[in-house]
Amino acid sequence: MSGNHQESSVVVTPANRLVGEMRVPGDKSISHRAAMMASLARGRSVVKNFSSARDCAATLRCLEALGVRVVREDSIVHIGDDEGGGLREPAEVLDAENSGTTMRLLAGVLAGQPFAAAMTGDESLRSRPMSRVAEPLRLMGAGVELADGGRAPLRITGRRPLRAVRYKPPVASAQIKSAVLLAGLFADGVTTVEEPTRTRDHTERMLKEFGAQLAQNGNEISVEGGARLRARDMLVPGDVSSAAFFAAAAAVLPGSELAILDVGLNPTRTAFLSALAQLGADIMVEDERLECGEPVGTIRVRGLASDEARTLNVSGTVIPNLIDELPLLAFAAAALGRGMELRDAAELRVKESDRIRSTVENLSRMGARIEERADGWRLHAGGARLRGASLDAFGDHRVAMSCAVAALTAAGDSEIEGARGAVEVSLPEFWKLLEGVAQ
Repeated sequence: MSGNHQESSVVVTPANRLVGEMRVPGDKSISHRAAMMASLARGRSVVKNFSSARDCAATLRCLEALGVRVVREDSIVHIGDDEGGGLREPAEVLDAENSGTTMRLLAGVLAGQPFAAAMTGDESLRSRPMSRVAEPLRLMGAGVELADGGRAPLRITGRRPLRAVRYKPPVASAQIKSAVLLAGLFADGVTTVEEPTRTRDHTERMLKEFGAQLAQNGNEISVEGGARLRARDMLVPGDVSSAAFFAAAAAVLPGSELAILDVGLNPTRTAFLSALAQLGADIMVEDERLECGEPVGTIRVRGLASDEARTLNVSGTVIPNLIDELPLLAFAAAALGRGMELRDAAELRVKESDRIRSTVENLSRMGARIEERADGWRLHAGGARLRGASLDAFGDHRVAMSCAVAALTAAGDSEIEGARGAVEVSLPEFWKLLEGVAQ
């Protein structure tokens, strides 16, 4: 991999296999949540292996603007102080940059504060829907003003205490659920979220670790208002969403033998491994253990040669727990000559890019037979080997890295426009890590 004369582009050269052991940086989802809850806790917390993602740095900067003491030393972050004075009204508009997690979760925190604050983000984030998080916070008594079309920037006038509510989100979303639960910490009773489909549960696990009172009954999660969170030290596991790109790359290259160590294995995040196995990958999980309330272990992947033209069908209730990896599955399937039928994934249209369109566009350039649908795509099995092509990250980190995975197997080099800057959002080390195991 190398940058060309255009700083934003990366040229990916085909590889033979991936071999060795590696670690990925701390989990992005968990790092966001650890920072926010530590900022609400009494005392000082130390978070080790904090994510290197630009999104998580945006969360830290927003917390600093809210008066939280943050000291960062590489991947170790000290958050809070012994006084635990709480948040204060910011002197400036908070900038979530490209991070929807920062904006939506922090909206829940700000809803329960006795002041007003405004948040904005980059052009991509300002194009994404925010009404879905504004609605429950308004029901709880906070004032939430949005720009035209229900988008950012947004202004939140907090209230304490908020009204405890029972809320059923119209779409399955860990971010909406988390915003309501975080707001529920400042409510006058028990706040309950009834999920239409179970989503990633990092918020619930971490709230318990920091001392909040939670109860779960099926898809209902309740939090008791008025809890005083306690500072704690924690180790963030490796990001399984980052590990997914390397696991997929090893799976599509015959002869690969790759071990990814100390990865988070939260069951709401590992559906991708099962889907990759359905495509024919040889995947094993070893050394499973629990750290700070989260399951952790090692993922081992072997690349296998096969001419079987199978098709992966993805739809229905599995979608929320695969949403981030769906483009990657399409690129991996195409690289293996497999098919993929995707439905019920219209949510991909409102991510960092329209991930349905960007996936279909890039795979078409590589010679795959793929058709765009309103809520997914149809990738035909048994196509010819992908060819190197001029690809586009569309400003989207997951699209950039998915393109790179497929490009490793292509006939000829591929140039991915915008890839270098795009991966900074979630995994700045991506190219270096890939070079370290590619042969």
